[in-house]
Amino acid sequence: MFTGLIQEQGRISRIVKHQQNIKLTCKASRKLLADYKIGDSMAINGVCLTCVAKAGDAFTVDVMPETFRRTIFSESRVGDLVNLELAMSANARFEGHLVTGHVDSVARLVTKESDETALVLSFAFPKGLEGQIVGQGSIAVNGVSLTVVSAEKGQFSVSLIPHTAKETNLASLKKGDKVNIETDILVKYMQAQVARMKGE
Repeated sequence: MFTGLIQEQGRISRIVKHQQNIKLTCKASRKLLADYKIGDSMAINGVCLTCVAKAGDAFTVDVMPETFRRTIFSESRVGDLVNLELAMSANARFEGHLVTGHVDSVARLVTKESDETALVLSFAFPKGLEGQIVGQGSIAVNGVSLTVVSAEKGQFSVSLIPHTAKETNLASLKKGDKVNIETDILVKYMQAQVARMKGE
């Protein structure tokens, strides 16, 4: 489980592909990795992945076919910046919102505009997620916990404060770039319950 509060940005240093399997190696600070060991979870651009190797300031994770197909890792390249967050400890202060690290789909940046000190990003998202993204609700974009400013048919927008723009990879996005999105788990359960009540 994660909070969506990014601890630092890492960088992809190696990608080994075999069909739709990837061994992904990232570099991060030794401080972040101090208590991180093989078998531990790390959210990389919002995707919960398990450490399979670690050496110095580098660690490696396996990306399975389902994750490959559902996330932006299918298009990732060496040198890409990635948002990193260690799994939340039971006694940690809880901020952000509940993020599972189970990405729902990929969204595409449509517009990027300044609003005084804020940076407003608008994304197009798949039809299958309609009803799960609502104004003033929560969403994780590349693992970053954000509040949905507005949500219309097939599109939603979020607003980045300067700190978030500086500490994550979202400010560097260009029009057409893709991101991982995870909708609010509470909304998913509510939607599923309503569907069952309707007999769908």
